[in-house]
Amino acid sequence: MLWFRRLVLVLIARPIARIFTGADIVGRERLPLKGPAILVANHASHVDTILMLTLYPSRGLDRVRPAAAADYFLRGGLISWFSNTIIGIVPVARDKAGTGVDVLAPVREALKAGDIVLIFPEGTRGDGEAMSDLKSGVARLAADVPEAPVIPIWLQGAGRVLPKGGFVPVPMNCTVLVGEPLHWQGDRAAFMTELRDRLEDLHANAPPQRWA
Repeated sequence: MLWFRRLVLVLIARPIARIFTGADIVGRERLPLKGPAILVANHASHVDTILMLTLYPSRGLDRVRPAAAADYFLRGGLISWFSNTIIGIVPVARDKAGTGVDVLAPVREALKAGDIVLIFPEGTRGDGEAMSDLKSGVARLAADVPEAPVIPIWLQGAGRVLPKGGFVPVPMNCTVLVGEPLHWQGDRAAFMTELRDRLEDLHANAPPQRWA
């Protein structure tokens, strides 16, 4: 079904995303076209995932997979079908965190299979203006798959297109700022500090939002 996913994202999702976000891309050349690689972005809207997927050329889409909460996106019915078939999520059982279950195992397996995994390390959607605390799972993945570059990305404006709790998107210009890749150097605390610093630097350089 990869061909069907590609068809929907390229012919339907991409035009809609362009209409509602008019997305400008800064640093597009830093987006990896093959894995393993980890894309790390701030999270303010359900638009974030679709926006990121529509940045990729059709030939690279098959390997791009967002990590997403299994309890929300695989709760049955149409949302499960859409999450698996169109979005191509890597499920994370966040409700089992702290129980001894390795909730990152599916993400690790996807990376080792050569996928490009999109991660929102805040863990939940924020307001798009300030970044919440980052969860350290991304550092664990970087340590387990050290050959995978970690690409920091700031998504500016998606939270206003479709804010948390909203149902109707509003056309507003968004900017996607792609930073230089990080590589695992063996120190988890230093890695997380550097990742946060790079995300905040991208945020500081994001242009003002305008109508799409």
